[in-house]
Amino acid sequence: MSEEIPEKHLFMMCTSLNLKAIRELPKGYHFRLCRKDELDIWKAMHFDTSELAREYHGFMTEYFNQVYLPKGNLFFKSCLFACNEDDKPIGTCFLWKSYNQIWTIQWFKVVKEYEGKGIGRALLSHVMRSLPHEEYPVFLHTHPSGYRAIKLYSDVGFKLLTDPVIGNRKNELEESLSILEKYMPKLDFEKLQFNQAPTSFLTAVSSSNIDEF
Repeated sequence: MSEEIPEKHLFMMCTSLNLKAIRELPKGYHFRLCRKDELDIWKAMHFDTSELAREYHGFMTEYFNQVYLPKGNLFFKSCLFACNEDDKPIGTCFLWKSYNQIWTIQWFKVVKEYEGKGIGRALLSHVMRSLPHEEYPVFLHTHPSGYRAIKLYSDVGFKLLTDPVIGNRKNELEESLSILEKYMPKLDFEKLQFNQAPTSFLTAVSSSNIDEF
């Protein structure tokens, strides 16, 4: 169903973590950092089929080279995997200081066969709790096709930004809300909250030609 949803741009901000929404990993799973020899695994796991992974391998490589490679080993000190009992990566997410100024959630994904097991909530909880409160807010970029993730983001404290333009991208909030209303459960949709971005954030994302989140 989500494949039919247009990839509109949405942006969210969390100024304070909702501790009531966080969860631990289910028994049998564990967290660890991505190793250097697992970079291609990380690139591929964001796509639900091997065909799509191959199609977008060049894009993922270019993005890695532009955004992460200039920072040396910082990617491998940041990129978190959730792994199953065989130590196979089945989810990923990490915090990144985009534009050297703002904290952002990067590449949140749980592979399809492990969705619905609480892995994503535990992964996001672990990442968000790793950042001291005084370092907030945290920002993210998403699409209405990820309406299940948007529900999770909303649960932990993220609010949809209402600013019409974020950096080089149009914030397609109005169009996205009509989509979310269609696909999200009514109570979840009604719980969505909104906020304006701080001027410092808008200045930071407008200062670069590269979209770092």
